[in-house]
Amino acid sequence: MVHTVLIMGAAGKDFHVFNTCYRGRSDVRVAAFTATQIPHIDDRRYPPSLAGDGYPDGIPIRPEDELVDLIKEHDVDEVVFAYSDVSNDYLDGRRQTVEGTGTKFSTFDVDATMLKSTKPVVAVVAVRTGCGKSQTSRRIVSLLREKGLTTISIRHPMPYGDLAKQAVQRFATLDDMVKHECTIEEMEEYEPHIRNGAIVYAGVDYEAILREAEQEADVILWDGGNNDTPFYKPDLWVTVADPHRPGHELSYFPGQVNFERADMIVLNKCDTAEAAGIATVEANARRLNPDALIVRADSPVSVADPDAIKGKRVLVVEDGPTLTHGEMKFGAGVVAAKKWGAAEIVDPRPWAMGEIKDTFEKYPGVGAVLPAMGYGEAQMKDLEQTINAVDCDLVLVGTPIDLARVITIDKPNMRVLYDLAEQGPEFAEAVERAVAARAAS
Repeated sequence: MVHTVLIMGAAGKDFHVFNTCYRGRSDVRVAAFTATQIPHIDDRRYPPSLAGDGYPDGIPIRPEDELVDLIKEHDVDEVVFAYSDVSNDYLDGRRQTVEGTGTKFSTFDVDATMLKSTKPVVAVVAVRTGCGKSQTSRRIVSLLREKGLTTISIRHPMPYGDLAKQAVQRFATLDDMVKHECTIEEMEEYEPHIRNGAIVYAGVDYEAILREAEQEADVILWDGGNNDTPFYKPDLWVTVADPHRPGHELSYFPGQVNFERADMIVLNKCDTAEAAGIATVEANARRLNPDALIVRADSPVSVADPDAIKGKRVLVVEDGPTLTHGEMKFGAGVVAAKKWGAAEIVDPRPWAMGEIKDTFEKYPGVGAVLPAMGYGEAQMKDLEQTINAVDCDLVLVGTPIDLARVITIDKPNMRVLYDLAEQGPEFAEAVERAVAARAAS
């Protein structure tokens, strides 16, 4: 008897779960994917070229709010939850909905979805989105470069366009992002690596991606998305935690898995977090994962002209996902505004337009900062128009990319940069030790 499965996702881990656990199996039929979190990713199909034998028409991708109807329509036996950065309460709610139809509910198999590489793998993941994976990943690439090792960064998927065309993507220059028609969200993840001198791979088929990357890599750096688990079996599992959100490491899926299974836990942003928050996260780490190496790190910010901020009314633009489903109230832009004496952080909401206005309505907790949402041309245009409409003296851009490179900002603006500054030598030593041990095996 064929087992019918529906995979709940958000254009990333869901496809990887299918590829690693169900593709090519005659005893399982995946009836559909559902999609949420990201706008404009439903009402597509996972193409036959990726789905393989048994799926001549591909697999439909439908909005998650059709979940119950899809279960009934396809007589689904099991629903597999395969996306990330959701609270345990949210996950339990989805479980209750599915089980209320008499259908089995499960989460994705962490170990089955971690592919083995022929090269050493360092995985950087987190307990929530916005903890500081990007600067941690860049720091590791730089450390390994100092040792003469070529490190290829493989980024968590963000396939928001033509899935067949996006199966395997390689980014070595900024022009490659144009070639692959990247959204702002994609550029935010790829551009910092490219500017750091690293080659980035991403896409949909992560075994094919890995095999190509291995051809030019001494080390594979897995750069995770949200708080998802690694797609590759790591020789060093690095989990970044955020003491600005103490306790979240215990109450979000699958961030708690990362917290409990990490070889190294990085307590980031210690330079701006309260001592009580740092102590809480560290105590939880020692209780749940006593064998992990715990490293404290700072996330210092810098700008080209600090004096230009003093006394100004500033609009702060921050990384979109960090503020929305990441639930952070501020990022590097707010830190810089306060550090260098801005007179006021201007609330952008009265000027919000189109899909940016919709974002504030969907995420009312974002507050008086502007999330850099850009999941397509229309949203990017709405972001541009919102920024240019706000009555302010200066725009502080705390996004990982140079936002002024992809949209037109018609008023004074300045980027806020941030890096990882680990406290002590243990971080670098652990990275070097893990890579050397695997290379010697």
